[in-house]
Amino acid sequence: MFIVDSQVHIWREETPDRPWVPGARERIRLNGHREEAFSWEECMTLMDEAGVDRALILPPSWEGDRNDYALEACEADPGRFGIMARVPQNKPAEGAAMLRDFAQNPHIKGTRLTFHRPIDRNWMIDGTCDWYWPLAEELGVKTMVHAPIWKAELGAIADRHPGLRIIIDHMGIMARCVDDSIGYWVKETADLFERPNIYVKVSAIPGYSTHPFPNLNIEKYVREMVDRMGPERCFWGTDLTRLTGHGLTYKDTIEQFTKHFSFTPGELEWMMGRGICECLDWPLPAQADVTAS
Repeated sequence: MFIVDSQVHIWREETPDRPWVPGARERIRLNGHREEAFSWEECMTLMDEAGVDRALILPPSWEGDRNDYALEACEADPGRFGIMARVPQNKPAEGAAMLRDFAQNPHIKGTRLTFHRPIDRNWMIDGTCDWYWPLAEELGVKTMVHAPIWKAELGAIADRHPGLRIIIDHMGIMARCVDDSIGYWVKETADLFERPNIYVKVSAIPGYSTHPFPNLNIEKYVREMVDRMGPERCFWGTDLTRLTGHGLTYKDTIEQFTKHFSFTPGELEWMMGRGICECLDWPLPAQADVTAS
């Protein structure tokens, strides 16, 4: 099975010439990420150990709108890494220029927009990001979105821009919701299933359960999402640098789906790698493609 992680962050240490945004360390701790730098070399070593074929790099918010280190990783091994790039959402002219460049860069598979922090929470509804959606549709830029509270608004955007592929982060769950409290957020996201241009990351799953691994108490919510959206539109991912806070290995998060949750081999083929690659027009290697067909 070809395995693709739909979300990893990599970053360098904070230095005077590479400052993080204000309050970054507090947010890192609050969200359970490790604080020390996470290099692409370390990421690749962990991928090799776990049997992960590819990973999508999402440059972290604490470094601002930088994509340079993610590009370095892709240049080192373009077969293993792709980027969902950051774009300055509140700077239309600069953002549009970057988006046009992104559309020509083979390492960049799309962008990731965030609407979950105090600074950007209302940018989807106050006009700040209105410039983005038609241009991304025109350029064919696939878009990951972290916007737990704006599901109806995302559905309306998907309706207005049917050529735009929108991938919702983490099943649309609000941060720090756990156990059965995630059900409300999962249903809100799953209710968007009628929009064929909406996809979902079934990612960072251990962080949404207080029960011991393999977190069987929330399997039903992952199952609900897959049954509504279809396995072709649900993409496994880890948010890798949060695993250590749960005492888990990379392989554990794979086996949560492949051994502990009750998905069929056909469902897993789509969820664990084929689906995200097809969504992002990221061709599978020849051998993997033969196996999938």
